[in-house]
Amino acid sequence: MVLFRLERVVPLSVEQAWLRLTDWPRHADVVPLTRITVRTPPPTGVGTVFVACTGVGPLGFDDPMEVVEWRPPTLCRLVKRGGFVTGWAEIEVLAHGEGHAAVVWREELAVRPLPALFDRPLGRAARWMFGRAMDGLLRPDPDTGVSGGP
Repeated sequence: MVLFRLERVVPLSVEQAWLRLTDWPRHADVVPLTRITVRTPPPTGVGTVFVACTGVGPLGFDDPMEVVEWRPPTLCRLVKRGGFVTGWAEIEVLAHGEGHAAVVWREELAVRPLPALFDRPLGRAARWMFGRAMDGLLRPDPDTGVSGGP
């Protein structure tokens, strides 16, 4: 099992950062070879279920997740409900000076068939992948440089 924490301070309001990070289908835009399906009707709240399907053709896996805590615009906690990837994730968004948000992404992650000796490389890969996703979701609009809405 791997536990990691990522932190970013971004030139977005708390609300803008929150909307970008909790727009589940948008995560597929920043995670390669992944598509997201939300299985429950909007709006997002406790009990919302979505599935990240990662892979190509028959080589892939589903990562079903359920929102178990929902306190917009500051805290969301997810539990991974899959048989392959397990654990939880927590997204916290806080004000950080005028017009900025501090984002903390905590995650505990396990891949069931991997023994503990793979925890260190899994941790490195997860920090890179989730950090890249977080940066992509929070990136300012490339055309204007402005940190607009989602």
